[in-house]
Formats: sequence, structure tokens, C-alpha cells
Amino acid sequence: MHYIGVDVGGMSIKGGLVTKNGKIVARFTLPTNVYDKNYSISEDIRKVIEGTMQAGEVTIADIEGIGIGQPGAIDSVRGVIRYSNNIALENVPVVDELKKYFDVPIKINNDANCAALGEQVFGAGKGYNDVVFVTLGTGVGGGFIINGKLFEGRECAGAEPGHMVIVTDGEKCNCGRKGCWEAYASVSALIRQTKAAMETDPSSLMHEEAAKEGKVSGLTSFLAAKRGDKTAQKVVDTYIKYIGEGLVNLANIFRPDVILLGGAISKERERLTVPLQKMMDEQSFGAKFNPRVEVKIASLKNDAGILGAAALLLQ
Repeated sequence: MHYIGVDVGGMSIKGGLVTKNGKIVARFTLPTNVYDKNYSISEDIRKVIEGTMQAGEVTIADIEGIGIGQPGAIDSVRGVIRYSNNIALENVPVVDELKKYFDVPIKINNDANCAALGEQVFGAGKGYNDVVFVTLGTGVGGGFIINGKLFEGRECAGAEPGHMVIVTDGEKCNCGRKGCWEAYASVSALIRQTKAAMETDPSSLMHEEAAKEGKVSGLTSFLAAKRGDKTAQKVVDTYIKYIGEGLVNLANIFRPDVILLGGAISKERERLTVPLQKMMDEQSFGAKFNPRVEVKIASLKNDAGILGAAALLLQ
């Protein structure tokens, strides 16, 4: 028997045929559409599920269940996308709509929650009881596994660490508040910080790196810092400190076994984990007396969403 995991993103909807051991044996992808009352996202998810089965040469009789990871506020009990700002969705009863076509258990949850679950069941969080997963991308997302179970908050509306404030009256966040962790520790924030530093130092190697890439990206400061650029190194150090402030807060609240970092910037690996582990070891509450919280890089990369969605059926 197999499971189908569907990972819905702003650019594409990806499906995977997943074994109970976490191996993806077939895949199918569609571009994310523009949805309104005349065309539901459920239609494209249905197409991805059917395409995934065709790619894996299986029928619905071979499927144990279907899991869906979706950005935004999700009612996981009723199977409804309450609100997703990036894909402009409101009150979409996805599970009921899909049940018309697939007579198997279907579950849906927030995409970051799914990624956290995927890492805990199949990835770098395997073997840990309490896991915090943080993804550093366009925003800052998170997922929490407590006592081996996914923590969602009331009606799956919790687990949004990117929107805890770390600087009172600080930078404006897309959520409307000021000073959110996301406004300082996301890749979007890093790009803004990089551009500001470049303006103050016309001789910085960041200008060279940006020209090579054709744009200022989350890697620009890291690449220039590797070449010895002091201005770039200051950007990197400040950015890592912002990440660390949030991670230490999470450690003080949850005291998990491990905090896993995902997202594009996590490719920097030890350049992140070494200074962040130092912050954790020195600044978390009662660090000398309380259990150590490990900081590690997530391992599933782009497959975390698919595998985590499938793992919803294993909860």
C-alpha cells in the first residue's frame, strides 16, 4: 500500500506516491493557478493526485490515504482552507470536494506543520520526541512536534513563530505588526539588509556578487563574506543573530530535543548552525543546568512537504 502526499506552493502543486518507509516512488506536478469561485484549487489538487497515481501505475485501491500540505490557516478537523493570502484562498472545503472522487481517508494541514512532521517521521528529526522545525524563506514558518504529536494550536491556527515580536515597534511585517521575527530573519529581510549595506559601501564585494547573480539574493552577503568582505560579514553576523534571538525564545518556551532549520538559506549549513548553537548554549535559560537543545539542518529539503503530508495519515 502507498500514500499520496500533496505539497501546495505558490508556484506549483507537487504530488508524490509515498511508501510507508518514506520513499517517494512517483511524482507529478502542476503549476499553481489563479483561483476564484468558478475554479477551485481542489480541481488542480485532484489532477495532481490522479497524475501521481498514473505516474506510479497504481489505482485508488492501492492508496491507503491522501495528505495535503497547504500554506495558510487550515481547519484540519473540517478539512477547510480558511485563509491563504499567498494563493488568495478563503473558506475552501478541500477535503469534502476531493471526497467526491477519492474514497480514502484525506487529511489537510498547514504546509510548515507538514514539513515538521515529515522531518520527525522520516528526516533529521527521526528518533526525537520533541522537535521544532523552522523554515527560513520568503517568510519564517514553523512546525512543532510535542511528545511525538503535531501541535497545531486551536483549529490549526497556532504554530506561527515568525510572528512573535523580537523588536518592539521595529520593521513592518507583512502581517501588519511591527518587529516580527519574520521581518528580521526571513530571506526577504536578509535581502533588504543586504541592499541597505550595499548602499553604505559602494566598494563592497556584494556589488560584484549581485552582478554575477543578476540580482541581490539571500546568498549575496554570504558569498561576499566568504571572500573576506567585512561589510558582508557584518550583514551575515547580524542576520544570524536575528535568527538566534528567535531560536532561543523557542527553546525557552518549548525546550525541545532539537531545532531543525529548513528553507533556502539552510544550505549554508555550518555557517548557520555553529554560531546558532553557540547562542543556544550560552543564552537559553539556565543553559548550564538545563538539557541542551541541538540546532541542526533539516534533511528532507524540497521533499519535506510531500513526505510530511503523507505522514499526516500515520498520526
